[in-house]
Amino acid sequence: QVQLVESGGGLVQAGGSLRLSCATSRRTFNRYAMGWFRQAPGKEREYVAAISWNGVDTYYADSVKGRFTISRDSVKSTLYLQMNSLKPEDTAVYVCAAGDLGVGLTTGRYDYWGQGTQVTVSS
Repeated sequence: QVQLVESGGGLVQAGGSLRLSCATSRRTFNRYAMGWFRQAPGKEREYVAAISWNGVDTYYADSVKGRFTISRDSVKSTLYLQMNSLKPEDTAVYVCAAGDLGVGLTTGRYDYWGQGTQVTVSS
C-alpha cells in the first residue's frame, strides 16, 4: 500500500512562511509524479503545485505562483512545499498526492492521496 504522510502545517500570521513535507517510500517517490492540493471547508479541492517524477518539471497554480515552491528530496523520499508570503485565503487542508503521470500533473488524476495537514493563516 502506498502511504503519503504530510506534516508541517500550523497557524501563521499573514505574510509568514511554512514548509510542508510529504514523506513516502523510496519506491513510490522515485517512480511517481507528485502534487499538492488544498481544500477549505465547504469548498472544492484546489490544485496548488506539482512536480514530475524526476523533479525536472514543476507547475504552479496562478494563485500561488511566485510565493510557493515545490521540490522533492530523493535522499529523504520527501516532497516539500515551501510557502512564503502567506495570505488568509491560503487557509486550507493541504494534501499531497502521487501518481504514475507523464501528463496532466495539474489535474486531480493522481492514484494516491495523503490525509492532509492543516494550514491556517490569520490576518
